[in-house]
Amino acid sequence: MRKTLLLLVPIALLGACTYGITLDDAGKNVRTAWSGDVSSCRDLGKVTVSVMDHVGPIDRNDIKVRDELEVMARNEAAKMHADTIKPLGDPTDGSQPWGAYQCGNANLAPAGRPANPANPNPPPAGTAPGGFETYPVKGN
Repeated sequence: MRKTLLLLVPIALLGACTYGITLDDAGKNVRTAWSGDVSSCRDLGKVTVSVMDHVGPIDRNDIKVRDELEVMARNEAAKMHADTIKPLGDPTDGSQPWGAYQCGNANLAPAGRPANPANPNPPPAGTAPGGFETYPVKGN
């Protein structure tokens, strides 16, 4: 009985690794400019967020850690009245710096490529080149 309990406790602890990090209502209005040019935006400052990147000796899933860092950065940027964030570096030991910007309705073109002035009506969000449409896996 004792051995069974010793095996179930670590499994239960690892199963509880969701941490409850959710996107606030205000954070939903903050977009992420992964490689966009934010030079036309007003710089509001820097946000550094951190989450647990390992539980004991076990490393957490890198994608989950990065997702939680983005959610936390969007929530914090919303408190600064920012509408756009951009990563300033890669995550290190569960911590990542983000720039917070106020861009308004500015069209954020990818870095190195200006917005296409010949096509003022770009395809709707979620439409990939070739006419394919993508859908999010989660509601966020």
